[in-house]
Amino acid sequence: MTTPFPFTAVVGQDDLRLALLLNAVSPAVGGVLVRGEKGTAKSTAVRALSALLPEVAVVPGCRFSCDPAAPDPGCPDGPHEAGNGVDRPARMVELPVGASEDRLVGALDIERALAEGVKAFEPGLLAEAHRGILYVDEVNLLHDHLVDLLLDAAAMGASYVEREGVSVRHAARFLLVGTMNPEEGELRPQLLDRFGLTVEVAASREPDQRVEVVKRRLAYDADPAAFAARWAEEEAAVRQRIAAARALLPQVRLGDGALRQIAATCAAFEVDGMRADIVMARTATALAAWAGRTDVLAEDVRQAALLALPHRRRRNPFDAPGLDEDKLDQTLEEFSGESPDDDPDPDGGGGGGDGGQPAPDAGPQGGDTGARPEEGEGGQPQPSGAQEQPAARASEPFRTKALSVPGIGEGAAGRRSRARTEHGRTTGARRPQGALTKLHLAATVHAAAPHQRARGRSGPGLVIRRDDLRQAAREGREGNLVLFVVDASGSMAARQRMGAVKGAVLSLLLDAYQRRDKVGLVTFRGSAADVALPPTSSVDAAAARLESLPTGGRTPLAAGLLKAHEVLRVERLRDPARRALVVVVTDGRATGGPEPVALAGRAARLFAADGVASVVVDCESGPVRLGLAGQLAADLGGTAVTLDELRADSIAGLVKDVQGASRRAA
Repeated sequence: MTTPFPFTAVVGQDDLRLALLLNAVSPAVGGVLVRGEKGTAKSTAVRALSALLPEVAVVPGCRFSCDPAAPDPGCPDGPHEAGNGVDRPARMVELPVGASEDRLVGALDIERALAEGVKAFEPGLLAEAHRGILYVDEVNLLHDHLVDLLLDAAAMGASYVEREGVSVRHAARFLLVGTMNPEEGELRPQLLDRFGLTVEVAASREPDQRVEVVKRRLAYDADPAAFAARWAEEEAAVRQRIAAARALLPQVRLGDGALRQIAATCAAFEVDGMRADIVMARTATALAAWAGRTDVLAEDVRQAALLALPHRRRRNPFDAPGLDEDKLDQTLEEFSGESPDDDPDPDGGGGGGDGGQPAPDAGPQGGDTGARPEEGEGGQPQPSGAQEQPAARASEPFRTKALSVPGIGEGAAGRRSRARTEHGRTTGARRPQGALTKLHLAATVHAAAPHQRARGRSGPGLVIRRDDLRQAAREGREGNLVLFVVDASGSMAARQRMGAVKGAVLSLLLDAYQRRDKVGLVTFRGSAADVALPPTSSVDAAAARLESLPTGGRTPLAAGLLKAHEVLRVERLRDPARRALVVVVTDGRATGGPEPVALAGRAARLFAADGVASVVVDCESGPVRLGLAGQLAADLGGTAVTLDELRADSIAGLVKDVQGASRRAA
């Protein structure tokens, strides 16, 4: 058995260690989500925590870890009589991102259930994690159907496994701990809210601390057992402190003053629902117990807010997490009430603040009223030495109609395009490939019925063999790769127009976040095209790159399309099942080099030849319109929609247009 890295040997990461210890003191806090860049000891600290947890008393032989003092009356291995149990270490169970549903919740033996009428159940990871830790590394990459199962188990404290009328239920109460790198995408809001606390971690920028990290890691790798022995005394001290805090926890008093501070803080930061208030109360109580006190102080409430609220106050995927600490201190001081405050740290500043609201755009909100020299209106080519324009602020995002890729795919689960999936509505039956997961009962009976006499059937049940089983074929939704190809040339450089363009792309990015897509960003300006963001699940990263995008120079449209085509080629090698939707944001102009428009048309026809679904967002404005974006859409085999139509949220029928254009191209 591998010797884990000692918890007390982790250098720095004070918030991370505190959040994990508070959950060890009071599992009712609800778990921890650890967000941060790679290589910051997230997984190391989580795995080390299990060695500090007190042992768990279980019923001997029970696969579901029933408490001998109060056994689960519905336990599949029961019924158990209350009595003496055996102690074992608390478990930490890891849920792989690519796990199957049966691996998570367990599986029924369908053949025995149909032929013998018995519930032969093999427990899954939820049963193994009961009364322990369920750890999900890269939790933001977890498939939606597994997220749904986790949400159900976390809400009900039990797991239900059902297969065609045969069901099994068992208790599943666990400490949920997840780690994630925000650059790879965000969590669904429902799962995000299920984590009691969240912490942001980053590597230290202090040379001395980084040196200490390297020294300890090298020492551990050289001799794990000897390294752990050097930290055994510190580990034992923390283990004893956890046990003492658990014993003290029922005696901690949460006064009305502290409760008022908690309620006022949650209201001030406009969190949704009441879960934040409850989590803050439990966290503040655990903090007092960890400190060896029986009264909750204002400092406990403040620390609880910093751990429990940042991930609950976010209003949309593009808002940065975190709390305004000045606002927090002001709220706690205003509602100090009966709660003792050893360190009030009053803030003499006013209560105005910026409230997190961006300054209004100084520019007008209407359409362009005339051509500007830098825009190149009227079809005039832009001077090659056009000056680069500063990044324009994006207009307010808006809701868009659904865009989808035509046909039926087999990509990763999502919410955009039709796909054959393990979850969704049943559309037929097929022979299972590998383990049977979703039985199609009618098709199975139909396959077995003609052979009953030959098989010597004598009783009321069917004689079922493996060849009779049929898997339900289901249709659901998949996530796609939405690749944005954005014109950042001088013809788009007017602040008003580029602000509207960025607002439209941000709106589509928000839609991609909600539909669980991967996104990529290619920009073109001057003499070349750049991959501003390779395909990723992080919509936040795409929004940040877009916000700082400069404009100016010529319009190398062909270079942008060729760069996008290369990005798709590489991505098909990495993820061949994920289909792409290309969104080209341009006015259709092309300048620079010989025959730039014809060259752009030839580049566009590469997408049509590959059958790639595409949409052109036409940004042309002004009294003179050349209609070049419409011609580009025809070359792509896609459809065009004006920027005004997109901004007005009036693109009804666009999906049909995309599908129709794709069929015509085929």
